[in-house]
Amino acid sequence: MAACILIPAYNAEKTILQVVRECLEHGVPIVLVDDGSTDGTSRLLAGLPVTLLRHPRNLGKGAALKTGFAWARESGFDAVVTIDADGQHDVSAIPRLLSIAQSGRWGILIASRRSQFEQMAGLRKIWNRIGVWCIWKRTGFEITDSQSGFRCYSGDVLKKLSLTSNGYALEMEILLKAWKSGFTVGSLPVAARVADGRATSHYRPFMDTVNISMTFLRNM
Repeated sequence: MAACILIPAYNAEKTILQVVRECLEHGVPIVLVDDGSTDGTSRLLAGLPVTLLRHPRNLGKGAALKTGFAWARESGFDAVVTIDADGQHDVSAIPRLLSIAQSGRWGILIASRRSQFEQMAGLRKIWNRIGVWCIWKRTGFEITDSQSGFRCYSGDVLKKLSLTSNGYALEMEILLKAWKSGFTVGSLPVAARVADGRATSHYRPFMDTVNISMTFLRNM
């Protein structure tokens, strides 16, 4: 299975170099989508064997993912592993995630942070629990983390689904549309290095939680 790593990034100069260097250790092609950063995010990647795509202005994490997905499809990859740029994910789990995804059972395999939900703050902790319950009740998928950005997507999922969200809600949209299209979604326990990356995350606890909730309702 030909796989690549996709990293959506926005103003991530404090963390991006370490994230990319660790990903490079696994010998998997990397595409980074700079979502209109105004800092040195792209400049720090000079000379590294990374495909760099750039948005002229900030469009949102979902838009960056869609740009990366389109590139992966056009480049002929069979699977895409998504990693956040803030350093919260344990990239050493990439080979395990890919190996289990290769079984062919999963359209989407999510690296789950369920064991760390109590370490998250406020709405994030509440929404993650509610989101997991809502997904299970609606789809029957026994996933344990509906918002983790550390995932493996099969090429078939990315070819078939038409995605519209530009923000964090895209990660909920893709789960529900995958279910409607007959794909399976599973979880793999992978503890994050930082369960709640508030210091480096661009997630807006209230507004983005509302957008995710509305995306769930629209796709019911």
